[in-house]
Amino acid sequence: MRYSRELAYDAAPDEVFAMLADPAFREKVAAAQQVVSVTVTATPAGTGVSLVVDQVQNTAGLPAIAKKIAGDTTQAVVREEWSDPTSGTIEITAPGKPTRAAGTVTLVADGGATKHVVDLEVTVKVPLVGGRLEKLMTDNIDAGLSVEYSVGVSWLKGDR
Repeated sequence: MRYSRELAYDAAPDEVFAMLADPAFREKVAAAQQVVSVTVTATPAGTGVSLVVDQVQNTAGLPAIAKKIAGDTTQAVVREEWSDPTSGTIEITAPGKPTRAAGTVTLVADGGATKHVVDLEVTVKVPLVGGRLEKLMTDNIDAGLSVEYSVGVSWLKGDR
C-alpha cells in the first residue's frame, strides 16, 4: 500500500534537517507519542546522517487482529539514511513481525519554508488480513507523523 505525506515547516531546509537529525528532537517526539521506551542513535555520514530510532510502543487501542500479531507492546525500528541534508531513505520494521514500510524522505525548499515529504510502500505479509493491517499501519504512521510535526513546529520556535 502506498503512503505519502507532506509536512510544511516555516524554516529553511538546513534548520529542518538539523532538527530531524537531533536525537533530543526524536526523544521529544517519542515522549509526545507516549512510547514505552526509545533509544535514538545518530551517526554522521558525509553531509548526511544515519539515524536509528528503536522504540517500544503500547498497542492499547489496536483492533484484536493487530494485537494478536503484535502483543501488548511492539518494537518499531525506524532507520533513516540521509545521504545529504535534503534526501534519504527510510525503513520502518517491527523485528520478528511480518511488517515493513520503506521509501524516501526529502526536504524541499519552498520560499522561506521547507516541505518534508515522506513516501512509503507499506507491506504486511499476513494471509487474508494483510490489506486491513496495511491500512492500520499507514494510519499509525500518519498519526505518528502528525505528532512529529506538532513537536517540530514547537521545536523550530525554540521549545526544546
